[in-house]
Amino acid sequence: MKINQTNINQNSPCYIIAEMSANHCGDFNKAIEIIHAAKACGANAVKLQTYRADTITLNSDKEDFRLPSDNPWEEHQNLYALYEKAYTPWEWHQALFDEGKKIGIDVFSAPFDLSAVELLVELNCPAYKIASPEISDIPLIAKVAQTGKPVIVSTGLATKEDIELATQTLQENGCTEYAFLKCTTAYPAPPEDINLKTIPALASEFNCLAGISDHTLGNSVAIAAVAMGAKIIEKHFVLSRDGESVDDFFSLTPDEFTQLVKDVRTVEAAIGKVDYSISPASQKNMLAKRSLYVAQDIKAGEEITLDNVKSVRPSYGLHPKYLHGVIGKRAIKDLSFGDRFSLDMVEN
Repeated sequence: MKINQTNINQNSPCYIIAEMSANHCGDFNKAIEIIHAAKACGANAVKLQTYRADTITLNSDKEDFRLPSDNPWEEHQNLYALYEKAYTPWEWHQALFDEGKKIGIDVFSAPFDLSAVELLVELNCPAYKIASPEISDIPLIAKVAQTGKPVIVSTGLATKEDIELATQTLQENGCTEYAFLKCTTAYPAPPEDINLKTIPALASEFNCLAGISDHTLGNSVAIAAVAMGAKIIEKHFVLSRDGESVDDFFSLTPDEFTQLVKDVRTVEAAIGKVDYSISPASQKNMLAKRSLYVAQDIKAGEEITLDNVKSVRPSYGLHPKYLHGVIGKRAIKDLSFGDRFSLDMVEN
């Protein structure tokens, strides 16, 4: 997968996405500030959401459209009111895309209906995200696939059959660059519901890149996902957790996001490759290994015993595997306490 100038593959660094969502709080200047802050934190991309309240739901107060009491956004009463507060104005999109280009960070979006795709096509959106609830919107996935751009799909509300159908739809409509993100659609998501082992399974079973769209609190789960093979990470990003945004309670602040990027890069460096050699950094500590040394003065002709030759640190003498082979042999020359022991010091 290639998004703008960044190649994402099994050997590349993890692609880290800062999800703006509703964290601009309806303030264009704050949206611009989020893009700059994400860049400063080390994110590869900022992701928007492209919808209006009337393209994602109905302005109805019937029971089906009301937010239940256990919903974290229940104060907004119904879906339309929530999305009316949370949406990113469509007239901002061009300027937000341009700002990303200007400072060198990818900006792309998740469309929630066909008209949103049409807007993003006009803006030459470099990649598309399919949000978890939209994985069953087959016409939407087909239209996004037909753009010829990379597609990232979250699986938080998907069955395996949904993922299979989404894959089929992407392929049948010409998309060859796609990824699936393990996701738990709960805000915040409990760690015991994450099931990170699904990440390598997604990559293997669907022959694609895999990653995580993470709604847990903190960074631990996202960092662990990298060790499980995640090549894309998405986390919600907010300038401050001051209660103004409908999503700030599970979003990362700049300090937290900076630490996430730092920790992910550390884990990537540590994963490395299969290598049984002693690393360059470890070589200087070879003195900590054991080897055979003369532990008492030994005269020529004297028998080698467990008292006068011992396995001790450092490692510059004979390998300890030879210890029992030399016990009972006789020294062929005088040996001094602290000498490195070697095979040429004994008979035979």
